[in-house]
Amino acid sequence: MKITLITGASSGMGLEYARQLAAKGNDLLIVSNQQEQLIEATSMLVEEYGVNVIPRYQDLAKEDAAQQLYDYCKEQDYEVDTLVCNAGIFFFKEMHPKIEPLISTMLNLHVITNTKLCMLFGEDMKKRRSGHILIVSSLAAVLPMPGITLYASTKAYLKSFGRSLYFEMRPYGVGVTTVCPAAVATTLYNLKPSLMDFAVKIGVIWTPQRLVRLALRAMYRKRRLYSPGFMNVWMPAVIAILPKPLVNAIWNKLDKD
Repeated sequence: MKITLITGASSGMGLEYARQLAAKGNDLLIVSNQQEQLIEATSMLVEEYGVNVIPRYQDLAKEDAAQQLYDYCKEQDYEVDTLVCNAGIFFFKEMHPKIEPLISTMLNLHVITNTKLCMLFGEDMKKRRSGHILIVSSLAAVLPMPGITLYASTKAYLKSFGRSLYFEMRPYGVGVTTVCPAAVATTLYNLKPSLMDFAVKIGVIWTPQRLVRLALRAMYRKRRLYSPGFMNVWMPAVIAILPKPLVNAIWNKLDKD
C-alpha cells in the first residue's frame, strides 16, 4: 500500500499537511504522541476526504523511534512515497541543567529522529528512484537568540541537513525540500487569540493553510529550499545589526518577566 507519512499530524501545521495531502487523494499514515487528537484527526480526514488514514500513536522523541516506525511500515507493507518530517516542540527558556529532559526531547525529536527517518525511508525511495521528502525547519535557523538557543540550533541543523541531502538524493529521482517558515498561526507559541489574529492580518504570522499550500507546491516541484514570507528577508538582517548590549537588555527583561 502506497502512503504518505506525516509526523506530528494531529494538530497545527501537521494536521494541515494531512488535510491538503488527503485532498489530493493521498492515503495517509499520521503519527503523533497526542492520542485523543490523533483519533479525532483520523475520523475527520476519512469523513471529509474519503482516503485511507492510518493513525500511529508513538512518541517520536525516543532514541529508537525512527527505527520502530520504519519497522512498523515494513511489517504492514506500507510503501512510503512521501515523507513529511513535521513533528517538533518549542520552548522559550535559558539553557540550564534543570531542563535537561526538555533538551533531550528536542534533540531527539528534531535531530535524531528526523535524520534517521530520512535515511531509512530515503533508502527505499532511492531504490524505487522516486519519492518526496519534506523537512520542516524554521526562520529561527538563522536567528540565534537567547531563549531559543537549542530550538534555533536544531532548526539550523535541519536546514543544513536538508539542503545537503537534496544533492545526495537528486540523482535517484528523489526530491528533498526544506521549508523555513517564519511564524505560523498555531498553538506552538501560546499567543492570545486577539494578538494572533492581529499578527495574521498584518502579515507577520502566516496561516497554516497558506504556508502548507505553498510548501507542498515547492515539494512537488522538488525545490531545494523554500523560505516563504518577507520576514525571511528583513528579520535576519535586522537581528544581525542589533547591538549586542540591546540584545542583552531585551533578554534580561524577558528573563525576569
